[in-house]
Amino acid sequence: MSLQMQLVAITLDCPDPLALVAFYQQATGLELHPKSDADFAGLNGEHGLLIGFQRVDDYRAPSWPDQIVPQQLHICFKVDEDLATAEARLLELGAGTPDHQPHGDKARVLTDPVGHPFCIVTR
Repeated sequence: MSLQMQLVAITLDCPDPLALVAFYQQATGLELHPKSDADFAGLNGEHGLLIGFQRVDDYRAPSWPDQIVPQQLHICFKVDEDLATAEARLLELGAGTPDHQPHGDKARVLTDPVGHPFCIVTR
């Protein structure tokens, strides 16, 4: 049986979330999330997908295509199982668990096999 994960949010670092959300809102026509503020702003996408923009102090823009400043993003998935069961199955597949877990029991932060962080949350 395969693990069922649904993509629910994509969050981008930036220096000014309200400015960046305004750009993407104009570009996409998506609705501004009602809890958007200067630290985190979001757009409500199709099928419940949130595109988020979070403030990062001393933000450095990616220097793509070179990797002097790599591009990064954070992906969040809803899981059908409880978090412990889903985490165990993901660890079996090669995920890692960072020591820092900022969301308490609401979500788990994991890393993929090459170190990119992502969260799992329950439905």
